[in-house]
Amino acid sequence: MNIILLGPPGAGKGTQAAFLVDTYGMVQLSTGDILRAAVKAGTEVGKMADEIMKAGKLFPDELMAEILGEHMDAIPAEKGLIFDGYPRTAPQAELLDGLLSSRGRTLDHVIELVVDEDALVERIVGRYTCANCGEGYHDRFKQPKIDGVCNKCGSMEFKRRPDDNEQTVRTRMAEYRAKTEPILPIYDTRGLVSRVDGMASIADVTDAIKAIVD
Repeated sequence: MNIILLGPPGAGKGTQAAFLVDTYGMVQLSTGDILRAAVKAGTEVGKMADEIMKAGKLFPDELMAEILGEHMDAIPAEKGLIFDGYPRTAPQAELLDGLLSSRGRTLDHVIELVVDEDALVERIVGRYTCANCGEGYHDRFKQPKIDGVCNKCGSMEFKRRPDDNEQTVRTRMAEYRAKTEPILPIYDTRGLVSRVDGMASIADVTDAIKAIVD
């Protein structure tokens, strides 16, 4: 089973991908993680990616597809794949078709996590993590039991991601609507798209996804 998880940043794709990995033994392929790992490892691709990203340019589609293909080749054929954050555009969707078919794989589901923009802004802008253990919190939805003390490890140091601000979130949402939403009709015509309420509780979203893939 091969799945694309779609939705703007903060929609909960990572959380649901982790559920699919744990429950079905699938492998999550996040292009962002792949590129960050390559940069950290200092590979040739990593150096190239670092230069491109530092210059504020978009990573070339063909090169990304090549890297993705290499990762797919290292995964046993019986393992299902979850594409997280890819494809983002129509040309990438076309490249993914080629990557799958050349490896004897087919796309089974495209699951979109549908979100409300204002609610998503509140969800993202309010989140923060323990600087020591990484436990996640939120100004409104999940505060530490003791103010200023991590429930998990007792640390009193917390941090927020610098890009978790309203302007950045709304910019990402606009980019998602402009570039990624147009790929949905491509998959809609194939009857592959299922839409899930991404603003529901994590458990409810998980149950909805389980109903789709079972």
